[in-house]
Amino acid sequence: MTTLSKQVKIFRPGDPNYEQARGAQRRPAAIAFPRSPAEAAAVIRRARAEGWRVTSELPEGDLSDTVLVQTDYLSAFDFNRRVARLGAGATWGPLVDALGERGLAVLHGAARSRVVGHALRGGLGWYGRALGLASSTVAAVELVTADGELVRTDEDHEVALFWALRGGGGDNFGLVTAVELRLEWIRTVYAGMLAWDLRDAERVLPRWADWASAAPDAVTTVYRQIRRRDLVVVDGAVLAEDREAEAMLAGLRALRPKVDTFGRVAAGSLGDWPASTSDRCALRSDVPLDGSAVEVWQLGGALGRSAVGAGALDRLDGRFLVSGDVGGRTYLPFVRERVDPASGFAAEVWPLLQQIRRRVDPDGVFRAVHEIPV
Repeated sequence: MTTLSKQVKIFRPGDPNYEQARGAQRRPAAIAFPRSPAEAAAVIRRARAEGWRVTSELPEGDLSDTVLVQTDYLSAFDFNRRVARLGAGATWGPLVDALGERGLAVLHGAARSRVVGHALRGGLGWYGRALGLASSTVAAVELVTADGELVRTDEDHEVALFWALRGGGGDNFGLVTAVELRLEWIRTVYAGMLAWDLRDAERVLPRWADWASAAPDAVTTVYRQIRRRDLVVVDGAVLAEDREAEAMLAGLRALRPKVDTFGRVAAGSLGDWPASTSDRCALRSDVPLDGSAVEVWQLGGALGRSAVGAGALDRLDGRFLVSGDVGGRTYLPFVRERVDPASGFAAEVWPLLQQIRRRVDPDGVFRAVHEIPV
């Protein structure tokens, strides 16, 4: 074990605690647990001295030359009426609960998922068609760069890097230690689930796809086939008053679901945004009706418009995101197989991301799951 200060520890193969820290993960050159941004910077400087690369994710390939930085101790958060500040190890659940008690909300992901990964890679969620991508709500990012320096980026500082981080992901440009997110005043939402027997999929999917293409921006839904339970499900949330929400959902309710849980609920009680169970997905203008579409996310609305001052991933072009589909643009957070990372961005954006990566990390110190090449 190597100790850089009285607190930060780096475990290497052969250290008694290395196997416990590694768990079921592959064998990195070392595992670090910084407890502060200053300690995170010290880890980066030590990695450079050792000739290691650095990641806080688990990219594919051999990790024998890479230190895995665990940000679990950087999990504190605080907020006021406008902005929440979170450490890189924070997860969505505690923040969403705390905000809900005060009538506030954030464009969140799954309760147990890390805020940083979701917010900096795009960030689909229950309010997406009404309010856009979570990355467009990022007000600031703090990170350690490849030279071991702590940097704050926002609309006035390191503007190009701030743009790249919001959609390009943190691990391509440095080790993120904290983010700040703009908040929304949302106390309640009309949300729930409609469910049918799986044998009704051929009837429900085309009707849902037609409905989704014309639906108001206030509603965001996901179509899923849950085959282990023989169900077809449409989950959703509507940012509207009850009467308006019921009118929006009337077309789906006309399909006579066997289960209908839609109603007025506290914003903080919304369940997890469904993540993909496939290794790939594609943005499409339509939904394939050949039986291959088992998970489809409704896009459009604010998700298809570039927000003012948005980052590298400013919108998702297409009406639908189809799990298991390939070809054209994709949504990288839902892709687990190796793909060309350029497929996650507009053609004019990709060269700019490469330029910024080469400027801030010319030696390719940082590794990412979908890595922008130096």
